[in-house]
Amino acid sequence: MKRDNIGKRIAMSLFGVIICAISVGIFKIAALGVDPFQSFMAGLDAVVPIKFGTLYVITNAVLLLFALVFDRHYIGIATFINLFLLGYITQFTYEFLQTVIVNPSIVIRIICLVVGVVIICFGSAFYMTADLGVSTYDAIALIICNTWKKGKFQYVRIITDVICVILGCVLFLIAGGKVSQIPTIAGIGTIITAFFMGPLIEFFNVHIARPVLKDKDI
Repeated sequence: MKRDNIGKRIAMSLFGVIICAISVGIFKIAALGVDPFQSFMAGLDAVVPIKFGTLYVITNAVLLLFALVFDRHYIGIATFINLFLLGYITQFTYEFLQTVIVNPSIVIRIICLVVGVVIICFGSAFYMTADLGVSTYDAIALIICNTWKKGKFQYVRIITDVICVILGCVLFLIAGGKVSQIPTIAGIGTIITAFFMGPLIEFFNVHIARPVLKDKDI
């Protein structure tokens, strides 16, 4: 863990997680697909009758146990910020937006998707630049490729993402969802977040997050 500018790094991690959580709420309003892990969470949420925020904490606590057993190197302050805050902020954002954006048209949904992508990339840039640990889901692929030496990260991550999407869709159908509704949790938004977020995150890293970290006056 980085020790320089620790206060600023914690603040950046907190800010990044909050922004990412808000973006997930916006993705859910868009109903055009969320990122792969949230696809799994959406399916699980449809099956398990508890609030999303609590379900998110429980699920990530299980993944945290996995990381602590096999390689706790990737666990840091930001991991716990993500674990305890993201689910509840996402739940609050989604429930609030449902009262503001009622029965959105496809145009509004597309706008929400675009806004969600930009915001999640912005938040991710701060979260990643802070370098105080990764999410429990991110730790899985890192452990498989770096600790277990079972493949390159990009390929392992694609596999874990595909598994998440498949599990999410299966759970969604088990819960009574219709096949025609699957694109709401695994659609164009899922494809965008899985394959095209990198350049935008790097843009925010270079032009905003890293300069903020280096600026001693902020």
